[in-house]
Amino acid sequence: MSSLQLQDFVAGWVGGAASVVVGHPLDTIKTRLQAGQGYGNTLSCVLTVYRNESVAGFFKGMSFPLASIAVYSSVVFGVFSNTQRLLSQLRHGDPSHAPALADVALASMVAGFISVGIGTPVDLVKIRLQMQTQPHIKGGKQEANTKLKPTVPGFPAYQGPIHCFRTVLQKEGIAGIYRGMGAMLLRDVPGYCLYFIPYTFFCGWSTPDGCISPNPSSIWLAGGVAGAISWAIATPMDVVKSRLQADGVYLNKYKGTLDCILQSYQNEGLKCCPEDLKASYFPESNQWCGAGEGYPALIEDSHPAPTASAFSSTTDSVLGAL
Repeated sequence: MSSLQLQDFVAGWVGGAASVVVGHPLDTIKTRLQAGQGYGNTLSCVLTVYRNESVAGFFKGMSFPLASIAVYSSVVFGVFSNTQRLLSQLRHGDPSHAPALADVALASMVAGFISVGIGTPVDLVKIRLQMQTQPHIKGGKQEANTKLKPTVPGFPAYQGPIHCFRTVLQKEGIAGIYRGMGAMLLRDVPGYCLYFIPYTFFCGWSTPDGCISPNPSSIWLAGGVAGAISWAIATPMDVVKSRLQADGVYLNKYKGTLDCILQSYQNEGLKCCPEDLKASYFPESNQWCGAGEGYPALIEDSHPAPTASAFSSTTDSVLGAL
C-alpha cells in the first residue's frame, strides 16, 4: 500500500465543504464580535446583522472559503495522516502501525504550519468581506491615534472575493495578503495539536478491538469534544488574528501581533474573548465533526485506529523520560 493516501485528501474536502456551509453564519457572528464594535453580546449581534443586512449578511465572505476549502481541508488532513504514516514507517518500519502520542503531536504541528500558509489569505479575504460594512466610531482618542482610510466607513470597500484579493495585493503587497500570519501560526499550531490528539484518542478509545474505525456517532462525539477543547485554547489568538486582518479596511490601528495583543488587553482586559467564545464553539465543533465524519469512512484501508492503551504507554514513557 502506498504511504500517500488519496482518500485522506478526499475526506478532507468532503468534511471541509460541509463545515463551511454549516459554520459560516456563526463564523460571521464570531468575527463581528471579535473585530467589530457596539454589538454587546452574541444575541444582540445576531439580531443586529439580521435587521441591517437580512439573512445574506450572515453569509458574507463565504464564497472564497467554499471555493478553497477543498484544497485547505484536504491538504491539512492529508498532511496530518501521511506525516503519521511517515513517522510510523521511520519508527516501526510499518506505516500502518498505530501512531504514538508523540507522532500525533508532531503530525498536528506540521499540519498547523501548512494550514497557515494556505489559510491566511483565505481568512483575510473572508474577514475583510465580513467586516466591510462596519461603521467607524468617529471622534475621541481612538480616531486621533489611527490613520483613516479614504474609503467611506460603512460603504462596501470590495465588490467580491476576487476584487478584495486583488485590491489588497495591489495596495498592501504580499505582506498585506499574509497579514495576521503570526497570530494564525500561534493559534493553529497548538490548536491542531489540541484537536487531533483528543480526536484520535477518543476515536481509538471508542473503537472495538479488531475494528478499523469507530461508529459514526463516536466520531461525531470525538470531533465535537476535540473541537471544543482546541477552540477554547485558540480563541485569544483568533481574536488577535481577526482584528489584525480586519484592520486596514478603513483604519490602520495595529502595528503587528504584539501591538494588537497589548492594545486589546489595555482597552478590554480579558473580556475581549469570552463573548465570541460562545459563538466559536458552534462552528468549530460542527466544522471538525464534519471533517471527522468523512475521515475514517473514506480511509478504511488505512492504518488501524490507535488504541487508548497505545496512548497510555506512550504517555508513561514520555513522563518517565522527563
